[in-house]
Amino acid sequence: MPLIVQKFGGTSVGSVERIQAVAQRVHQTVKAGNSLVVVVSAMGKTTDGLVKLANEISRNPSRREMDMLLSTGEQVTIALLSMALQEIGQPAISMTGAQVGIVTEAEHTRARILEIQTERVKRHLNDGKVVVVAGFQGISSNGELEITTLGRGGSDTSAVALAAALQADFCEIYTDVPGILTTDPRLVPEAQLMAEITCNEMLELASLGAKVLHPRAVEIARNYCVPLVVRSSWTDDPGTWVTTPIHQERSLINLEIARPVDAVEFDSNQARVALLRVPDKPGVAAKLFGEISRQQVDVDLIIQSIHEGNSNDIAFTVTTPILKRAEAVASAIAPALRSPSHPNSDEAEVMVEQDIAKVSISGAGMIGRPGVAAKMFATLAAAGVNIQMISTSEVKVSCVIDASDGDRAVAALCQAFEIVASPASPVSLASPNSPPVRGVALDLNQARLAIRQVPDRPGMSAKLFGTLAQHNISVDMIIQSQRCRVIDGVPRRDIAFTVPRMDGETAQKLLTEVATEMGWGDVVLDSAIAKVSIVGAGMVGQPGVAAKMFEALAQHRINIQMIATSEIKISCVVAQEQGVQALQVIHSAFDLAGSEKFVVPA
Repeated sequence: MPLIVQKFGGTSVGSVERIQAVAQRVHQTVKAGNSLVVVVSAMGKTTDGLVKLANEISRNPSRREMDMLLSTGEQVTIALLSMALQEIGQPAISMTGAQVGIVTEAEHTRARILEIQTERVKRHLNDGKVVVVAGFQGISSNGELEITTLGRGGSDTSAVALAAALQADFCEIYTDVPGILTTDPRLVPEAQLMAEITCNEMLELASLGAKVLHPRAVEIARNYCVPLVVRSSWTDDPGTWVTTPIHQERSLINLEIARPVDAVEFDSNQARVALLRVPDKPGVAAKLFGEISRQQVDVDLIIQSIHEGNSNDIAFTVTTPILKRAEAVASAIAPALRSPSHPNSDEAEVMVEQDIAKVSISGAGMIGRPGVAAKMFATLAAAGVNIQMISTSEVKVSCVIDASDGDRAVAALCQAFEIVASPASPVSLASPNSPPVRGVALDLNQARLAIRQVPDRPGMSAKLFGTLAQHNISVDMIIQSQRCRVIDGVPRRDIAFTVPRMDGETAQKLLTEVATEMGWGDVVLDSAIAKVSIVGAGMVGQPGVAAKMFEALAQHRINIQMIATSEIKISCVVAQEQGVQALQVIHSAFDLAGSEKFVVPA
């Protein structure tokens, strides 16, 4: 008999009538010949109401008591749904996270799942009962039997973890939209429903703020090959399947704190082209990469650093065989980027570097763990390897280094992350028919920090990002300027990166102290930014994708302040007030709109 795990969010169980509707859907699934585990969230805005009550009692309630309080929301739902099922003749039993055997770290309000003891659940399933589970919660492993909660998106995480532990045939996530859409339907009502999306693409979109699935849930699905589908609570439409590649078997012990890095990848077939001091105005990136696309030059990493005065640096990497073509394109377009009044100036200078390589760490377990990138940088520094470029995504961190340092870098990273064997070069992420862009996302909750005049030598990035990791501050985009300035005989670069806006001032204070200690320059904070990104495994080997994104922004006079890319994501930082417009014009440029308009239920 097939085993299915279904999860219903707060909107889906927001009233007695909706709970009864969920009971009918569950009953129909059982009558179709399936065993069923149902994971539910608290009803509607219950959790918000409980938080408000706590804040009326205490300005700073303890995290333990918040877990005790918030866990009650899901317990109300499981009892009511079990009653509703029993009323229509369907045997059911409600179980808290502790009763169902979800064992977590002893970390209140943000615990990760260690294991799920499934014996009791299986016994009830064998008795023909639907097991109704309180999502978002577990019990600590330290012998104290403390109630813990999993943090934001915890019910998604509970459901997919149960599906993995029970080896369910698939996991259904029921929500208030018909599936996974190409962008936020509240900003673009014509957003299109996707029939399927890969786990890697979904990880990127989820981390960029697509709230349909939490990244931790997608991470578990990816690591344990859980077939996952997102569907509407209100219709019988098929929804969106999240597909996962076949991975090697993983232990279900330490389920959510397994090794964060799966592979160390190395590519020595790389060269870098940089245009220094290009004008900081709309259309420059579009002009450059439009010509690159027309010449069929396939670009790997793209980096645009923070501006200095009225200019930026733009750098990109290509494979060695097409370097001459890439250099020719950059050299041909450089004069057109210079100021008419200074045609012979050093503006838009082309710099080419061969003998470089790209070394990367990858793994879905990197999500939400600030220390992973810092550990990579520290490992390279300890091996005497200097970092020339950095590119980050949710599941990969890549560094451009000297080719001569490659063997040393790979050996050090494999030892640090306990990797026995790794692929020599990246593996294709998409099927041949994958569209170049799956979705567009907007993040309005980031701030940018820039540190001026950081010495260009091993260990600087490790010190910087290690400091942030020690204070649990996650970093997203990381960009190192391409031009060096020699000050007091020391070559120095600027480093810019983005962090959650709520961490911006704390990060600035911490790094100002480090900068004083290390002799770095100013630490500058800018909270008025937005990050717009496109995601798609099919963009690999498609030179025109970046150009189309940049051109869409240029046509609407939206200036790009920073660019960072990975294999399946291109992100641009723009002014905060232009963020929504940037999302809309990019979504339109890639023809992602559908004819149907989706309205999110209240």
